[in-house]
Amino acid sequence: MIPNVRFASRLAARFSFAFTAALVVSSILNLGCKEKSESGTPSIAAPAMRTIAVIPKGATHEHWQRVKAGAEQAGKEFGVNIIWKAPQTENDRQQQIQLIEQFTADKVAAIVVAPLDEKGLVRPIRQAVAEKIPVVLIDSGLAGEVGKDFVAYVGTDNRHGGVMAGEALGKALAGKGKVVMLRYMEGSASTAERENGFLDAIKKFPDIQMISDKQYSGATSDVAQTKAANMLDDLRMADGVYCPNESSTYGMLEALRKADLIKKVKFVGFDTSPPLLAAVRSGDLVAVVAQNPRRMGYLGVKAAVDSLNGAKVEPSIDTGAILITKENVDSDEVKALFATK
Repeated sequence: MIPNVRFASRLAARFSFAFTAALVVSSILNLGCKEKSESGTPSIAAPAMRTIAVIPKGATHEHWQRVKAGAEQAGKEFGVNIIWKAPQTENDRQQQIQLIEQFTADKVAAIVVAPLDEKGLVRPIRQAVAEKIPVVLIDSGLAGEVGKDFVAYVGTDNRHGGVMAGEALGKALAGKGKVVMLRYMEGSASTAERENGFLDAIKKFPDIQMISDKQYSGATSDVAQTKAANMLDDLRMADGVYCPNESSTYGMLEALRKADLIKKVKFVGFDTSPPLLAAVRSGDLVAVVAQNPRRMGYLGVKAAVDSLNGAKVEPSIDTGAILITKENVDSDEVKALFATK
């Protein structure tokens, strides 16, 4: 009886080993053939999604929320994972630098960024590129070389946008009067271009005099309102006013209202939000120059994906701008700027 027991024990052990081995082989095969095509033929599992970090100047303005929507749409369409991370405020250059450095250390596939400072962001962006991480600029430029320090610039032709604003204000003033410009922030390339374009356009009107163009609004509409309130002496003498972005335009709008100067001066702004469009409808704003932020976010991510895939990327991609007035504020063209799909 003992030999038979030993034989049965050995047979059971061998069967157990063979069964375990078969399970291991089956598991390995299943890992490689986990997905099946519609015909039932096994296929190799898809690789992990690439991650693209998108870093705007901030998150509070309506503009950036629409940039985010466009970036996320592109992420879904092109099969990449989008990480959206913004500085707390639009004047926190150091936090934006830290975000770029962190994403570089994390080895993301690509970075899409709207530089807060055209000079201050050069070093971290060059560092990312040195680590073989392509960088695409959106909204605002960089004091660097396209094709070397970054892949491409995707955004508004900001100088042309400023020219559009200057021509609109000159026309509203019938070519004569005194004008005030409240700038945005030092170091911001996009708004500096809008300011310079505006000044270029105003020079074409010899009977228009700039009486103030050296003041800066700061990063938020609350600060902009305070800065505008401090300029009341100039504003009371002015026939026209210009501001180059969403927060400066809204801050100036509120300051003019509180000072009972609204509609007494012709006011042209830049960027859009529901309150600014309402001001255009009521005539509190003569016009605003509108960007296409959703398209900016979408094409910024697309340029990054194209770069990763080795496709040709144009060095400068213009996302367009339109002048919104009371006549076209409710047009299909303007409504499309706010589309969520």
